[in-house]
Amino acid sequence: MSELGITQQQAADAFGRHWAGSYAPKMYGVCYDGIRSAKEFLLKLDDIHVATTRTIPNARPPRFKYEDVDENTLIMEYQSSRGLMPFFTGLVRGLAAHYGEKADISSLGVDKVHIVFSKA
Repeated sequence: MSELGITQQQAADAFGRHWAGSYAPKMYGVCYDGIRSAKEFLLKLDDIHVATTRTIPNARPPRFKYEDVDENTLIMEYQSSRGLMPFFTGLVRGLAAHYGEKADISSLGVDKVHIVFSKA
């Protein structure tokens, strides 16, 4: 990323804004139907990954475990051998922006984050 003068997280955040705010709603619009917040979407993300990969041979999307702390707070465990946690957090921020929210993300280890959602 040094060629661009940005950090890996900045690149991941830009990717997340594009993916969650532009590309995915056009390509996977049905996944967004009826969902009113980033937290609500994230709580369905594991099921979305399972359902969408049934028809994709050899697909290995990340899996997630959740702790639904309160109305605005979620703890997520990212389960993937790819080690793309910066891109996951970038996608969370992009998803929050898509819903007019802000996501304050704190690391709880290599594969776990604490997310607090608020209005942007």
